[in-house]
Amino acid sequence: MKDDKLTIAGREYNSRLLVGTGKYKDFEETKRAIETSGAEIVTVAVRRVNITDKNEENLLDYIDPKKYTILPNTAGCFNAEDAIRTCRMAREAGGWDLVKLEVLGDTKTLFPDIPATLEAAKVLIDDGFTVMAYTSDDPISAKKLEEMGCAAVMPLGAPIGSGLGICNPYNIKIILEDARVPILVDAGVGTASDAAIAMELGCDAVLMNTGIAGAKDPILMASAMKKAIEAGREAYLAGRMPKKLYATASSPIEGVLGN
Repeated sequence: MKDDKLTIAGREYNSRLLVGTGKYKDFEETKRAIETSGAEIVTVAVRRVNITDKNEENLLDYIDPKKYTILPNTAGCFNAEDAIRTCRMAREAGGWDLVKLEVLGDTKTLFPDIPATLEAAKVLIDDGFTVMAYTSDDPISAKKLEEMGCAAVMPLGAPIGSGLGICNPYNIKIILEDARVPILVDAGVGTASDAAIAMELGCDAVLMNTGIAGAKDPILMASAMKKAIEAGREAYLAGRMPKKLYATASSPIEGVLGN
């Protein structure tokens, strides 16, 4: 397993768990949860978290950019223009070219606006950004984002913050079949078993925020998620036994006494 690395845009990572930085009670709890999770990529909502004003409490005082890959995201953007502008702000503020693109369609479902996502992705890629794109679990949209040059495609498991888990594993499997870039489940993970299922499907990684931050004990849940990601990945690589309708004895019954 030591050689089983997650590779995104040519960079290798030991952890297949990516975590967000929102919804914690304070930056200290954020820091502890991230450290416990073992994550090496940390997403930051540029429009919501202070990473530039040194006169105010700054997230980067708690999360060392030399230790973690900071992944600016466009959370809260509802059109392509705002998302593009937010990514450019991140590059100006910290020189970050690796970004998570998220263009939302409405405030109720927080489902991605696919046409706007495709529009923003094209502009950002042409502008030299390395784009990891949040999308629906639609295989066609995922393939379009891959073909236009996104470094990773991130289909939702369920609506953002819902904790419903992997609602449509079959679509995720279809996306994985033909993918030539990393596929990361993004959104909807509520507990450790959800994370394990995503990894057992063959996903390259999982990104989560509320699943950890919204737990009664975020630090303990961060530990559980770390283990779930590792267990799910090992189970996928091991290759599960085939499912059968009827029982099969664990031990051979031919030749035993009485037969």
